[in-house]
Amino acid sequence: MPYAYYARLKARDKAIYRKSDAIAEIPLHGADAFQPLVAMLESALASAKRTDVERATRAVSDAMLRSLRTPAVRIKVLSARPSKSWGELHGLYEPAEGRAPATITLWMRTAHHKKVVAFRTFVRTLLHELVHHLDYELLKLEDSFHTEGFFKRESSLFKQLVAPKASG
Repeated sequence: MPYAYYARLKARDKAIYRKSDAIAEIPLHGADAFQPLVAMLESALASAKRTDVERATRAVSDAMLRSLRTPAVRIKVLSARPSKSWGELHGLYEPAEGRAPATITLWMRTAHHKKVVAFRTFVRTLLHELVHHLDYELLKLEDSFHTEGFFKRESSLFKQLVAPKASG
C-alpha cells in the first residue's frame, strides 16, 4: 500500500514510485568482506573522533559502491545534527551536479545533548543516504522516493553488513 503522499504525485512520479516500491533488496556479493570496515566504523564512533568517523564511513561507502559498480560519493561527517522546530537532520543526500560528485552528509552527534549517535543508528542513516544514491546510479530511477521498497532496500543492506544484536 503506497504512502499517503502517493495520491498527490503526478502520473510520471507515480510510475517511478511503483518501480521503486517493487524492488525490495540490493544484494551485496561477498558481504563478509565488509565486516572489517564495519568494525572499523564502530570503533571510530566509539572514539568520538570526527575525522576517524569520516574516514571509516568513507571506507565502508567506497567499498560498497565499488562492489556494486556504481560511482563513488563524497562523504562528509559533521559534528552535531542541525535542528529546528521540525526536528533533527540525521543525513542528507545531494545528487551529482555537473562535474561535482554526489555528496552524503552525516552528523555524528545528537543536536541537543551532543552525544555520539548509536552505531546502528549511524549505519542505518548512512545506508539510507546510500540507497538514495543507488536509486539513481544502480537502479536508474529518475527520482528517489521514500517507498516501502526503499526502506526494504535499506534494511537488506543493513542485515548484510551488521550482525544481528545478541539477545539476552
